[in-house]
Amino acid sequence: MSTKSSLDGRTLDGGSPERKTEHVEGNAERTKIEEIYNRSDVARDLPIEQALEGHLDQDPKRLRRIRRRLDVRLTAMLAILYLFAFIDRANLGNANIAGMGKDLNLTVGSRYSIVTMIFFVGYAVVDIPSTLLMKKLTASLMIPSVCLLFGVITIGQGFTHHWGQLAVCRILLGLFEGFFLPGTIFLLQVWYTRFEYQKRMAGYYVIGIGSSGLSGLLAYGIEKMDGTSGLAGWRWIFIIEGVASCAFALLAYAVLIDLPEDATRRNRLGLPPFLTKEDAAVLIAHIERDRGDAQTEKFGWREMCRHFKDWMCWEFGLYVLLNNVSLYAFSFFLPLILKNGFGYSTGKANLFMFPPYAVAMVWMMACAWFNDRFQTRGPVMMFNCFLFVIGIAVMGWTKNPNTRYGGVFLGVMGICSNVPNQFGYQHANMVGQAKRALTLGMMVVGGAFGGIISGNIFQQKDAPNYYPALSICMAFQCITICLIAKNFWYFTKCNRKADRGELVIQGQPGFRYTL
Repeated sequence: MSTKSSLDGRTLDGGSPERKTEHVEGNAERTKIEEIYNRSDVARDLPIEQALEGHLDQDPKRLRRIRRRLDVRLTAMLAILYLFAFIDRANLGNANIAGMGKDLNLTVGSRYSIVTMIFFVGYAVVDIPSTLLMKKLTASLMIPSVCLLFGVITIGQGFTHHWGQLAVCRILLGLFEGFFLPGTIFLLQVWYTRFEYQKRMAGYYVIGIGSSGLSGLLAYGIEKMDGTSGLAGWRWIFIIEGVASCAFALLAYAVLIDLPEDATRRNRLGLPPFLTKEDAAVLIAHIERDRGDAQTEKFGWREMCRHFKDWMCWEFGLYVLLNNVSLYAFSFFLPLILKNGFGYSTGKANLFMFPPYAVAMVWMMACAWFNDRFQTRGPVMMFNCFLFVIGIAVMGWTKNPNTRYGGVFLGVMGICSNVPNQFGYQHANMVGQAKRALTLGMMVVGGAFGGIISGNIFQQKDAPNYYPALSICMAFQCITICLIAKNFWYFTKCNRKADRGELVIQGQPGFRYTL
């Protein structure tokens, strides 16, 4: 289930170092790692050679110290920004049952479904070029800027008086949020090794996905401001949550770091470098030993387009599409199901959004720990798919409200936990920054199309239980199970060929697929 170190000829699982494709001479290793910074004037004097000869990149205390700084400045800051990005995206359902649907006539025809779906039009347009833009503008400038912009748009939704105005705001919100997610995930992947990554991705996402539940708690409290300054409670939901997004975006300008090649230089605001030259050398050598792609590629459209023919780029995008149909179903339509299907009051429906997500946050971290500890991905993804199918069957087709609510827990646990699993699956089975950037863009585009599908399959005529849409969500998870089962066979076949010296996987000696 595990892959091997890319360069030093040792297996991560303690396997034999005597396989033909594992061994790379020490001089070749040093030459390759030194090339990482040779093209950068700011980094040519980094002590890469000392880090290698002294094995400083294998010093656990030093690596832990660097990772702790990374976890605070990068993972935690991105997680907070993602929390508000997700709240700004998902608060539509809370505002809808708090009076927005009535005030803006969203109950007419499929207007609510259109408003939920149209967000993903702008979102999908910019996902793939977003990583290229981030490399050009730097992460510490682009990411806070787009967060500031989608916070302003969220505030604007609180002042709309026609459903068409709301639809325009949702398109713009999707456009700015589309620049956010692929760049942040790419940033995490280039800073962490394959089996350090999923715990961080889960930590990043657990805070973000918890916002689906938190948005219900916030809406429960904010809607009580109904009538304050002459504004309805649902308007205050957008205004207050948008102001919070803007505040943390301003903080991010000072806290967020750039790509590894810029770690030793001041950012565009003139703030001190994130790492010393010695620490940067240690970290780059550590990443290079893991997967052999720490070298910063000068990639653009031409380099990325070469990888469009790779089936893995498309399949990883399909995973997120299939998953996000159900993920956004919970975000946008669970409040309606709880209120109209379960018979809960508006306040109770918003309040009861939180407990399933709270449990899912714990389960998500447990899955990430298991996957990184045992260096695997697919089995946990398959288990979560089964968990979701069982939960949706209980939620949709049993009669007792308490039993149905128990099904919500299983469904949310399964579908939310597979988000970091899928990005961990991609990260562990891919080499090369251009290919990685393209695939991440395609995965987020896939997620956007999943949101579009979700907004269209949940039709008003099927309310309050939405049986056809729930059936489609279950079928999509069954497709995911089949795809992962196929990869068990294919990846195992390729790994065995590589063990016999018949194949070099993705052009990287010593690399093995992760099952």
